[in-house]
Amino acid sequence: MNRAEIADFLRRARARLHPSDVGLTAGARRRTPGLRREEVAQLAGMSVDYYARLEQSRGPRPSRQMLTALARALRLTEVERDHLFHLAGEEPPRRGTTSTHVRPGLLLVLDRLHDTPAMVVTDCGEVLAQNALSRALSGDVLARPPRGRNMIRRFFLDPTAQELFPPEDRPQRAREQVAGLRAVAASRPADPEPAALATELRAASAEFAQLWDEHDVAVRRASTKRFRHPAIGTLELDCEVLVNSDHNQQLVIHTARPGTESYERLRLLRVVGLQNLAPTDGGP
Repeated sequence: MNRAEIADFLRRARARLHPSDVGLTAGARRRTPGLRREEVAQLAGMSVDYYARLEQSRGPRPSRQMLTALARALRLTEVERDHLFHLAGEEPPRRGTTSTHVRPGLLLVLDRLHDTPAMVVTDCGEVLAQNALSRALSGDVLARPPRGRNMIRRFFLDPTAQELFPPEDRPQRAREQVAGLRAVAASRPADPEPAALATELRAASAEFAQLWDEHDVAVRRASTKRFRHPAIGTLELDCEVLVNSDHNQQLVIHTARPGTESYERLRLLRVVGLQNLAPTDGGP
């Protein structure tokens, strides 16, 4: 691990970013260009002290999970991310499987969506990035351990995630989740990830196993969904899914139709979310 090179690379990557580049407000006048250390730490989901030590060439060797989080927070390209991994003495993520690296351009679009919940997910349900309103609606998924960031796994195995949806909507949502995963598994037979997730959930969830055996297949497209929020109530939102050129990452955007009760509740959620008032703990 080359601590000095890592420190220099992180400092330079931080200095080139403006708060608006990552969806933050600039706030008070800044003495130096770029993001503050605490802002990078917040975006990466790590302590300020941990990040500061990395920039001071005295930090511990970061895990692969931390390196991925730093690459995302600093909006690194794939080449830059691989360079960071090499500096830390780690092999970069392999090509040919579902990529967890979100391209800076896609993150830029996500950061510009201030007034509507949006997130980037893989086609296997792994949450890769959320904007502030998505966290207010469905909880900070990236703050969870890695296994808790998959929406499909949590839908079937985590009771707290199930509370996000009205009970009468659950059967259809469950069917959509399973049908989507089956389509992904069939389209990528050489990729072990979707098959392994299906095997795990068949063993752990009787509901999933029954739906899997029905062999429904579907591709995630635009739809209307209802969400429950403890402070705001039920919101009916239109869901749009934008797929990148590799078809393995999706930008999922939830909007409310102007003039509806859900539209007003979504506006209120923006205020509630900024005040950190007990957001739900599920995943759309």
